[in-house]
Amino acid sequence: MEGDWRKDRIGSALRGENPTVLRRLGAGFAVIGDVQFLPGYSVLLADDPGVQRLSELPRSRRLAFLSDLDRLGEAVERACVRLDHAFRRVNLEILGNSDPFLHAHVWPRYDWEPADLVGRPVWLYPREWWRAERYALGARHQRLRALIGAELDRLAS
Repeated sequence: MEGDWRKDRIGSALRGENPTVLRRLGAGFAVIGDVQFLPGYSVLLADDPGVQRLSELPRSRRLAFLSDLDRLGEAVERACVRLDHAFRRVNLEILGNSDPFLHAHVWPRYDWEPADLVGRPVWLYPREWWRAERYALGARHQRLRALIGAELDRLAS
């Protein structure tokens, strides 16, 4: 999954060229994460690449973005419960420390995580896991993608 789309995640989603897009939502794009050491990791991308902070959106768009985050979080939870009985919960985060565009992380958490990390922020996972081929998004994640997408569709009604 290499390509220029990584340099412009939102623009490539708007053009239909971002292969991680699960669904177009009301104020953004639900995408599956590039890394899957916690299976189901997903991200909500705002649909305006110029917006850096939630506070930059008009209140109606801000609420739409947060509603989309709620929907994506619940979809990930429902899909992960079906795939792994060790699923515990989802963590939702809007950080904005590295990427200069508004986005929110949806992290599924599991009982099988290492004891020293299970109750801690995912950002404490070893740096090498973030780039390891064994955790890279790939064809083996098709069922997970399909389940999250189906749940997003169910939650739309």
